[in-house]
Amino acid sequence: MKMHNFSAGPAILPAEVIQQTAQSIANYNDSGLSLMEMSHRGPDIVGIMKNAVSLTKELLGLPDGYEVLFLTGGASTQFFMTAMNLLDANKKFALVDTGTWSSKAYKEITKFGPCDLVASSKDKNYSYIPKGYDIPSDTNYLHLTSNNTIYGTQMHEWPDTKVPYITDMSSEIFSRPIDISRHALIYAGAQKNMGPAGTTMVIVKKDILGQIERDIPTMLDYRTHIAKESSFNTPPVLPIYVCMLTLEWVKKMGGVAAMQKRNAEKAALLYGEIDRNSLFKGVANIEDRSHMNVTFVMHDEAHNDAFMKLATARNCSGLKGHRSIGGFRASTYNALDIASVQVLVDAMKDFENQNA
Repeated sequence: MKMHNFSAGPAILPAEVIQQTAQSIANYNDSGLSLMEMSHRGPDIVGIMKNAVSLTKELLGLPDGYEVLFLTGGASTQFFMTAMNLLDANKKFALVDTGTWSSKAYKEITKFGPCDLVASSKDKNYSYIPKGYDIPSDTNYLHLTSNNTIYGTQMHEWPDTKVPYITDMSSEIFSRPIDISRHALIYAGAQKNMGPAGTTMVIVKKDILGQIERDIPTMLDYRTHIAKESSFNTPPVLPIYVCMLTLEWVKKMGGVAAMQKRNAEKAALLYGEIDRNSLFKGVANIEDRSHMNVTFVMHDEAHNDAFMKLATARNCSGLKGHRSIGGFRASTYNALDIASVQVLVDAMKDFENQNA
């Protein structure tokens, strides 16, 4: 049975990645050992780690001076880890509040240093991306959440400022080309567009570290993990391996530029039906709609259960919207084929024919 996985995370992975992972769990490269049994200090696992880093640098076009880390604790740990490493009385963040995760980040950041909340879309339940705001002249870093999984908004244009970004890219990493030089640090939980839960990627410009006076706990100091190549303690080998396989798949498919084209086609197909269909309407402002998380509701909520039943019968999984906005959410991450989006669109058309 073919399932069409629209889950916001843990999310869809390429079928070939799942198949290769299953084989490696049973017997990695005919070694007679499961990947999960192998020493993280051994050549096989060290090679996986190095390849994952190399692929990241290649696919994102990282300039010299950036390091790639695979850590634990999820993006939520990065809310305070970024601040702990970069903020003190002499360093200052600003933050744009575009949803649940950026507001959580703000709460954690302010425990370690000054942070100006320069803009927010909370007034309209985070249905748009704020624009045209001023950033205080003494700001050192601007914290952004570039794609908002819950509310279905995305920054299609980056803020026009010379202040470097600290960016949570959990739900869109590797989905489109970006100018890495504008970002001092990027973090992304793997489980939305890169791999399974259990590891978080951090891309950090080395020269921003070591500029504060705070005594940072060893495990929370980025320099610790840079020095030990993400293996200061035992890393989450299996999630990193799956990320490596996924990045190999992205490269084989044509890289992030090809992913951008693929994702734009899926988004156009689904948003086109939402806008055409008399029973549905989109949640996010049109100019800020996400190409990763498509949020929509029904004009008459009394139809919700019936449509969900139909979509489930068509093998569409993970469509229930977040409780913050209700309705439906179709996450169309890199690995989702456009054929799956077409199945959902056909279900929406048939539901309209039956109920309009």
